[in-house]
Amino acid sequence: MLDLSAKPLLGKTALLTGAARRLGRACALTLARAGADVGITFRTSAREAQQTVVDLSGFGVRAFAFHCDVTDEASVRAMIKEAGRELGRIDILVNNAANYETVEFEKLTVAQWDSIFASNTRGPFLVTREALKHMGRARPGSAAKSPPEAKIINMGSLGGIQPWPTHAHYSCSKAALHMLTKVMAKALAPDVAVNAVAPGMIDLGEKSAAAFMRKMAKQTPMLRNGHAEEIAEAVTFFASAPQFITGQILVVDGGLSL
Repeated sequence: MLDLSAKPLLGKTALLTGAARRLGRACALTLARAGADVGITFRTSAREAQQTVVDLSGFGVRAFAFHCDVTDEASVRAMIKEAGRELGRIDILVNNAANYETVEFEKLTVAQWDSIFASNTRGPFLVTREALKHMGRARPGSAAKSPPEAKIINMGSLGGIQPWPTHAHYSCSKAALHMLTKVMAKALAPDVAVNAVAPGMIDLGEKSAAAFMRKMAKQTPMLRNGHAEEIAEAVTFFASAPQFITGQILVVDGGLSL
């Protein structure tokens, strides 16, 4: 486990999309434990977002919730403007907001395909493009001795590495996000390090998924599914890692992909 008692992110600011609940919330709480001021976005989970802000504040950091639909360019621009005003700058961006859907390949519609790509691939692109205005990048030709350092962490998926036949649109959207991670790592260097965490089967305690999770745990070398906190620690690792680590896709799946 990471030693968060040393507050490795003290003085840093973090913005996480879709972090009112589930994995996003776990990541936000862990970054706050590490000392970062945190802003989260939500689309429909306003009540959960406000509770998460209360919980984040309990770590003695500044915390904010911003409404945003990451698929809508105007909404993203408005959110980033507000986040920049409240946070002052954005040192760490976590592109977590995404959708997941199970559809048999022959029944997959164009609308479903486009919707998943809009949230899972176009969303991170839009949020990143706008957030760069607040990430303190050095200007070309700048003579600054210590150029600013920023981190972007995209939430990928094991589904973007392995082909899931009943999740064609989801798998393809996450594979595209993995490539976007590598493209951004080259395009935004040296000021911004860009990496991705690709979770495997993460047990979030949902009763509807209990049988499936038991099945997947038996297929995983570690003989269990992952926990949200383990994904959060992987995100925090990238948030506090040396700037020289960039363009990496870290699979956190208990060996399921082996």
